[in-house]
Amino acid sequence: MNPPSQKSLDKMWNYARKFAEKSGTGFSPMKEVTEAVIQGLASHVDELGKPLCPCNFYPDKAAEVQQRRWICACDEMQIYKYCHCLLFVREEDGLPITEYLPEDHEGRQIYGVTKDPTPDKGRAMRDRSDADIRAWYEEVAAAHEEPAAT
Repeated sequence: MNPPSQKSLDKMWNYARKFAEKSGTGFSPMKEVTEAVIQGLASHVDELGKPLCPCNFYPDKAAEVQQRRWICACDEMQIYKYCHCLLFVREEDGLPITEYLPEDHEGRQIYGVTKDPTPDKGRAMRDRSDADIRAWYEEVAAAHEEPAAT
């Protein structure tokens, strides 16, 4: 990945600060994590015109941009207030918020249930129907499964 332009870096830092405030989250206490994610987002802005999540592998980045699911702040963050990149986390301990995730989600399996200290903030897409959310979650999980050996 090419180093991002200063313009895109500034844009993503500004966006991330505003989104953290709006969503009631903070940045990882490990500055290297925050910086790496911001750099990845900024690189994708330069490459694709959108801040595609840098923490996933995409066989076709342009197709993912069209789908919109992994544009920061991704659907997982907008629905569940869960950031798998650890960019947007609880300020008090740097853990991702997992309270709203489905019980079988990998975030819950890894971190357990971490409560949302600011439930009145964030989750702009919280009102999506359970069926829509489950279908989205299953599609994402299937996309990340290992292909069967032949």
